[in-house]
Amino acid sequence: MSDNGGAPAGLAKQDFQSDQETRWCPGCGDYAILATVQGLMPELGVPPERIVFVSGIGCAGRFVYYMDTYGMHGIHGRAPALATGIATARPDLSVWVVVGDGDALSIGGNHLIHALRRNVAIKILLFNNQIYGLTKGQYSPTSEEGKVTKSTPFGSEDHPFNAAALALGAEATFVARTVDVERKHTAEVLRAAATHRGSAFVEIYQNCNVFNDGAFDAVRGKGGAPNQIRLEHGEPIRFGAERERGLVRSADGHLEIAEVAEVGEAALAVHDAHRSDPSHAFALAHLSERPTGPTPIGVLRAVERQVYGAGRNRALSEAHADAALSDVDGLLRSGDSWSVE
Repeated sequence: MSDNGGAPAGLAKQDFQSDQETRWCPGCGDYAILATVQGLMPELGVPPERIVFVSGIGCAGRFVYYMDTYGMHGIHGRAPALATGIATARPDLSVWVVVGDGDALSIGGNHLIHALRRNVAIKILLFNNQIYGLTKGQYSPTSEEGKVTKSTPFGSEDHPFNAAALALGAEATFVARTVDVERKHTAEVLRAAATHRGSAFVEIYQNCNVFNDGAFDAVRGKGGAPNQIRLEHGEPIRFGAERERGLVRSADGHLEIAEVAEVGEAALAVHDAHRSDPSHAFALAHLSERPTGPTPIGVLRAVERQVYGAGRNRALSEAHADAALSDVDGLLRSGDSWSVE
């Protein structure tokens, strides 16, 4: 037996694979993400019956059917709200949320930001393909300006959301970014998210090869693309095919790209994911407004804050210790009450 909540030893990937046929478009990035998640789950030492996956509407919504755990396929945008209820009522469970950029950032925007600001003990995986895939290719809240789609034949006029920056703006305690085909990196990020106390938000760049193919080619590729900036806590921020480029902090505090040979490694900014002030992580999230230029991936921020519900649970424990509240009748008659004649 494992010492992790009584989880059985010897869990394997197949213990988390359901008997449902996996159905996404051939070549979809969701396949890689699913395989990574199923491969990671045994490492966590949590048995399937103590794990819940909640999804919304969209291609990502199918995810719950392929995980042999408890699951709920919610309505559009409401996955974080449903997961909040589960995590609050059952803090002993490991609760995961799988959403798409359209699902989470349009009708689900309020549910997402409030779950993050409350620091609810849920892990949110946002599959960002910058398009509405399930409904066949309309522009989404993360589509770039000028994007020509079936719903924007003259090009989108909307300024897109930066998903990681939005999460940081909501004071999320854990924010990370990864890429669908980078299975080892994705597993590392999800492992960190799983062990984080409170809300963890992970944006995953996910290629939609049917309706938005190649959107992340600048940072997506076998072995890592030159524009991919891998963040490591406590390490100087370097990138490039030969790690010849890096980030430096300018006189006004902004992060700028520089050639290491010109500025020297000592001048490079050092990544601090545990910094309480989110400005460093926010600057990283905004280094490139679109994933066509140098783009940081990895854990941008990981800080500690009281988990939602912890204070309430302590108060309930204290109340239950009170003799007057030890039974239902005493509880109902406590505090403000009145009689109706």
